[in-house]
Amino acid sequence: MKRILFICGKAKQRSPTAEHIFAELPNVETDSAGLSTDSDIVLSSEQIEWASDIVVMEKSQLRRLKTKYGKHTTGKRIVCFDIADNYDFMQEELIALLKQRIGRVL
Repeated sequence: MKRILFICGKAKQRSPTAEHIFAELPNVETDSAGLSTDSDIVLSSEQIEWASDIVVMEKSQLRRLKTKYGKHTTGKRIVCFDIADNYDFMQEELIALLKQRIGRVL
C-alpha cells in the first residue's frame, strides 16, 4: 500500500485536488497539507511519518520541507511535480497536469 502525502503552500488548491483525484486508486491512500502556518491543513510530522511517498508542488516547497522537517523525511521518497500556484481547486488543467505527473510516484 502506497501512502502519498501531497504538499503545497496553503492546502487550498493543488494538494487537496491531488488528494481527491488519486484517493480512488487501488492500493493507494492519500492525504494533503500545506507548509504555511495559515494553511487550511497545516503539515504535521505525523503526516510525514504516515507517508511512504511525499509530493511537493514546487521546488521551493521541497527546500522548506527539508529545512523544517528534515529528520522526519529520512527514508521517504520525495517528488516535485513542478506545478505553480496558478490553479483553482479541481480545475481541469490542474487535474490534467497531476495525472501526467503521478507516474513519477506510482
